[in-house]
Amino acid sequence: MKNETLFTEKQRFTQWWFWVIMLLVAAFAFISANSNLEYVVAIAVILLFFILNLNTEISSEGVQVQFSPFHLKKKFFAWDEIVKAEVREYSPLLEYGGWGIRRGKSGVAYNVKGNMGLQLVLKNGKKILIGTQKAEELKQILAERENKK
Repeated sequence: MKNETLFTEKQRFTQWWFWVIMLLVAAFAFISANSNLEYVVAIAVILLFFILNLNTEISSEGVQVQFSPFHLKKKFFAWDEIVKAEVREYSPLLEYGGWGIRRGKSGVAYNVKGNMGLQLVLKNGKKILIGTQKAEELKQILAERENKK
């Protein structure tokens, strides 16, 4: 069977409030910096958040996620190791302590914004949540995949 791509999504930190906080922190860092190294660190942190992105791909073989630049390789979860896959609402702060690559009482989360995600439960008991801004499209893809079984 050919590996067919069913769904792709690329997300970035684009929330206005996030960038306001980043700019305020950067301004404070520049005002209070005592050395060139502190300036460089402040610029590096802002650039890091600017290039961060979360890429999700669902194919006929499984689910891939990559949180660049932290994941050098895509993390792949084959359908035969996934017990359950569903789109659900979640609380980034209460369940995972925020956004990014997070570990919480509900497992591991990869998210950049919003409160909807693809919840994977693996055969080994691990739970993975991948944030999405395309919840309805993702629900449809999962339903179609389920109907083909």
